[in-house]
Amino acid sequence: MNLDFNKKISIGIIWLFHLSGLVGLLYIDKNLFASLTPLNLFISSTLLFVNQKSLKKKEVIIVFLIFSIGMIAEILGVNYGLIFGKYDYGDNLGLKLLGVPLLIGLNWVVLTFICGSISNHFIKNKYLSIVVGIIFMLIIDITLEPIAPTLDYWEFSGSIAPIQNYIGWAFTSLLTLYIYQFYYSSKEFTFSINLFLAQFLFFVGFNFLG
Repeated sequence: MNLDFNKKISIGIIWLFHLSGLVGLLYIDKNLFASLTPLNLFISSTLLFVNQKSLKKKEVIIVFLIFSIGMIAEILGVNYGLIFGKYDYGDNLGLKLLGVPLLIGLNWVVLTFICGSISNHFIKNKYLSIVVGIIFMLIIDITLEPIAPTLDYWEFSGSIAPIQNYIGWAFTSLLTLYIYQFYYSSKEFTFSINLFLAQFLFFVGFNFLG
């Protein structure tokens, strides 16, 4: 079993999970499939790491640093209304630390890696690649925010994400993408773009059909 075959299997799994998850949410049992989100995110992140070209000590430190930045930003938001605005997490994202699901910190790692690798693949200038990566991160957030309360992920005060949220996303993404682009050398593209597209189509599909 070579690496290319492993990657094909990994890509098949994420498409299977996202498409079956969308069908389950829309036509079978929304509450049940929404509660399975932690499993989907765990599998997606595991496969992302498995398909990285390198994951040695330096790369592990980068993963932990991006995770920490995401968690700190979210904790400040949930508890003090800073960075993103005032919001609270629901119960469908698993174990929490100071009101923030640990999976959210992991999600910051996943999104940074996939958006950063896609932008780096097409744009070699690191600073411009960071800007484009931020745009990709915002695209995911914009498609996710409208459905987050419905799936009991999180909900903002007033039920609508404020402009502060998107500014906060851009700022936090700037920090995580800077670390990724300048200090993570072995970037992977094929699995990353498939995971990005699977997530994007999942969110867009639920926005239009849910």
